[in-house]
Amino acid sequence: MAAFEYVALDDAGRRTRGVVAADTARAARREIRDRRLTLLKLEESRGARARSGAEAAGGETRGAIAESDRALLTRQLAMLLQAGTPLEEALNAIAQQSPKQAVRRVLFQVRSSVLEGFRFSEALGRPGGRAFGGLYRAMAAAGEATGDLGAVLARLADLLEASRKVRQKVLAAIVYPIVLACVAGLVVAALMVFVVPRVVEQFDSFDQDLPLVTDIVIAVSGAFRDYGLIALVGGALAALLLARALAVKPVRRLMDGLLLETPLLGGFLRATAAARFARTMAALILSGVPALDALGAAKMTLGNAALGEAVDGMTEAVRRGGGVGAAMQAADVFPPLLTFLASSGERSGELGAMFEKAADYLESETETRTAVALNLLEPAIIVLMGGVVATIVLAIMLPILRLNSLALG
Repeated sequence: MAAFEYVALDDAGRRTRGVVAADTARAARREIRDRRLTLLKLEESRGARARSGAEAAGGETRGAIAESDRALLTRQLAMLLQAGTPLEEALNAIAQQSPKQAVRRVLFQVRSSVLEGFRFSEALGRPGGRAFGGLYRAMAAAGEATGDLGAVLARLADLLEASRKVRQKVLAAIVYPIVLACVAGLVVAALMVFVVPRVVEQFDSFDQDLPLVTDIVIAVSGAFRDYGLIALVGGALAALLLARALAVKPVRRLMDGLLLETPLLGGFLRATAAARFARTMAALILSGVPALDALGAAKMTLGNAALGEAVDGMTEAVRRGGGVGAAMQAADVFPPLLTFLASSGERSGELGAMFEKAADYLESETETRTAVALNLLEPAIIVLMGGVVATIVLAIMLPILRLNSLALG
């Protein structure tokens, strides 16, 4: 089934645009007539044509949906399903009202699979639906198994919205330090490239030894002028090579492991990943997903290959009949509090609730650590910037003051 974009007139003569899903253009025209619209223009969606070409070549399109769009359409889908709307109609309604073509294309592809007889969770594993990811598919399957897909999608929407809010909060907090650091770097570079060389020209005519700090600043300024562009290009190439290297699994595993062992940063990364893991496990288990499947889905939210490898070991231990808490304790990669609460929840039969409590605590702790670190980072950048500028000014003024004292003497 393909997607067709149309332009038509309604009963009041107003021009309207939309998208319909149909097997052929003739079927699309028939559906548009059924909506009491006068068709002016009809063409196959560009996204649908691209998908057809990719599938003909043996490939597939994954689609690209922003995190905010995914959270919004999940909330809308949950509300429609809880109101008793059939799944196919809910998908069609959300796709029709979405202003973004990428969202419409993916939803129509999922709807097409549902109309072909696939379950929603199965449709999410087909071309187009894979834009939602494995976590989405796992929770959809749990909702279908429990017979309450709407409630499970509502919980998933809560998870997606909470994750997005945390990410936005962190980004908003680090924007100012990043901008401040960039401005400070540009100011220092401008001083070294444009100001210091002009002053050095004046010092060349003096038959006097320059202070050590002045010699150091002059040497740094010369390095900026002679090798600054080379260093900039080299840094860009190094960043590109690093990005390519991180695409190789062994290299990514090594780098992620080193980051976890880095003082201060490693603890922060570990706590952040643990909070995401706990929140995802809570949502999955409370939705009825078995612990073994939940571990596999939650692994994808960690964002760290070393931790992901540890979760693989935990999954294997649970598959052999062990408990989640015991597997976490053996892996020894998550905070002790998370491991203790998981073991306690397993004994009491409230594993999901305990993961939720652990997530609340870890998210609160991470937020506090982030706020403290950023509050310390801003003055540190200002002090560092002031120290560098003061050093440059001192290097310029010392020879001048020395010459003035010699002249007066």
